[in-house]
Amino acid sequence: MKHAVITGGASPEGIGWATALALVEDGFEVTVTGVSPEEIQSTPQHAAIKAVVLDVRNELAVDALFKKLDRLDALINCAGLADPGNEFSASGFARTVDINLTGTMRCCLAARALLTQSNGAVVNVASLYAIFGSAIAPGYSASKGGVVQLTKSLAVAWAPDVRVNAVAPGWIKTGMARPVWEDPVWGPAITARTPMRRFGEPAELADPIRFLCSRAARFITGVTLPVDGGYCCAG
Repeated sequence: MKHAVITGGASPEGIGWATALALVEDGFEVTVTGVSPEEIQSTPQHAAIKAVVLDVRNELAVDALFKKLDRLDALINCAGLADPGNEFSASGFARTVDINLTGTMRCCLAARALLTQSNGAVVNVASLYAIFGSAIAPGYSASKGGVVQLTKSLAVAWAPDVRVNAVAPGWIKTGMARPVWEDPVWGPAITARTPMRRFGEPAELADPIRFLCSRAARFITGVTLPVDGGYCCAG
């Protein structure tokens, strides 16, 4: 049976969990990760989904996770952090980059051998902040820009054995974005700017990700796909 690993996929309000459910529909068994035992305890029970603790900053733990697997067909790097209160300090900036960008690279490197055996796929989660600057979260914006360039670089380096693509979510109703879409000023302003006139749902990211993991995308690599309801093309 095909197997996928989704880092940061343990939260039931996240893009990763929605993707896990979508991949199960496509015949995958899925391992999702969360950063703490408390997060794993909040993960819904599912016969085809296993939840494990993983801090993507810990190279030994990352390597150990993938060494336990007999097969891997897809890696989805969803683990991420935005820390607006601290990213204008050197330590806060470095922490965000370590999780979002270097953590993605750690997982890609650890998974490469298994993905090569299966001609598998990587899907990284970038952001529209790879296009726009952020006045409050420079570490997040810089790290997601780095994810886009890392995606292109690994796509070139690992073809034709492993395909590497990314999605760039717009404003999605995840737990991380809850303070934004529930804000009485900011939420309506974003909705007004978005041509689709609403925030996206996690499942609306899951479907493009499952496509990029599938045989239907077998000649697609190095792409970053915006999934944003038209936000980035609106004036």
